[in-house]
Amino acid sequence: MDVAGRILVLNTGSSSIKYELVDVRTRERPARGLVERIGEERGRLTHHAGDRPPYVSEEPFPGHEAGLAAVMKAFEAAGPALDPVAVGHRVVHGGTRFAEAVLVDDDVIGAIEELAPLAPLHNPVSLTGIRAARDAFPGVPQVAVFDTAFQLALPPEAYTYAVPREWGVRRFGFHGTSCAYVSRRAATFLRRDLADLNLIVLHLGNGASATAISGGRSVDTSMGLTPLEGLVMGTRSGDVDPALAGYLARVNGMDARQVESGLDRQGGLLALAGTGDMREVRARDDAGARLALAVYTRRIRKYVGAYYALLGRVDAIVFTGGVGEHDAATRAESLSGLDRLGITVDPALNQAESAQERAVSPPGAEVAVLVIPTDEEWEIARQTLALITPGS
Repeated sequence: MDVAGRILVLNTGSSSIKYELVDVRTRERPARGLVERIGEERGRLTHHAGDRPPYVSEEPFPGHEAGLAAVMKAFEAAGPALDPVAVGHRVVHGGTRFAEAVLVDDDVIGAIEELAPLAPLHNPVSLTGIRAARDAFPGVPQVAVFDTAFQLALPPEAYTYAVPREWGVRRFGFHGTSCAYVSRRAATFLRRDLADLNLIVLHLGNGASATAISGGRSVDTSMGLTPLEGLVMGTRSGDVDPALAGYLARVNGMDARQVESGLDRQGGLLALAGTGDMREVRARDDAGARLALAVYTRRIRKYVGAYYALLGRVDAIVFTGGVGEHDAATRAESLSGLDRLGITVDPALNQAESAQERAVSPPGAEVAVLVIPTDEEWEIARQTLALITPGS
């Protein structure tokens, strides 16, 4: 990757825009920022440029177009000069069409638009970011990096639901950009070839997933058609009985939209403990918090055991994401009782605070337990650079 220049990475969420300017030669971040509360009465932009005090703008951002305009204004006001060699965009859902990052053209925009029903809160706003960036940087390559792409390697027996074929649904999986990055970093940390490794990646944040990886390819993952399936999350329930929607319709008169919204936005830790923030749950010692933690970590342990059986051999379990990287108790509780499988956590190593890649299993453990901080922005920049400089 011997290319000079900077790549602007845009992560356009349902009510936010996260961005970073990435130097492709040094991996340094000359600027980064966040636009929050888009569509609300009081929005906020926080822009960091080097060692300067943060540039902050508090004003309403009626839509993502206004938010992106504010990002350009922040660069003009606080620097650095914004002259990217390319712009990399995180796009949540690529369906079955996009198995890798692609240069954006009108056909790609049309395809992302067609996939909006699979990610109605995310794909449309990603398109807003893409269109705004094309207008702001005419002639600069725009690259779409899909969160689902890494998971398209799933075998048919993993992605197929046992439902009528004419429904036209299947499992996709998410957190693919994070999985691609941390699996490669885990191989480097272990000084092993990724092609020879079996890994279980636990991406634990407000959204959470488990992914079984063999030889650098996903063979199973906990999220499904949508990010609702699988582990317990901040506000998402994870796995529930599929008959729940029908039962609630009969008994409570709820329609499908109400049930889906409840499972997606009112479930998870929020439903169990009254807050979706793991830090707040950990700070408490009441029955609701204890139950929430037990349900949360039991679900992770259940998936670890299932994926161990699928893989047949596990070389490492990798924790990443905000909770996975910073919550030692969650790591320990999620893997408790798995000693017979060669999975143990060293209490002292696990409790030691660090922002570095590290092992928290005892030296010489049969299964390494690693903490690898994810860097999705760098992964997007890396894939963007690979597209604009073939052979790099």
